[in-house]
Amino acid sequence: MSTHDLYVAAAYAATAVVLVALVGWILLDRRARQKELSELEASGIRRRSDRTGAAKS
Repeated sequence: MSTHDLYVAAAYAATAVVLVALVGWILLDRRARQKELSELEASGIRRRSDRTGAAKS
């Protein structure tokens, strides 16, 4: 394997690591936001977009 091949392989590997880390971060953040929304809705706070049961004007 030449130096160029090693450089290209390292670049692809670094890109794969960054992409996996970003996807993992997004999934963890999504789970945290869903938990926060569930807690807020359980305490009676509703979303503005949720018009069920509210008087529409």
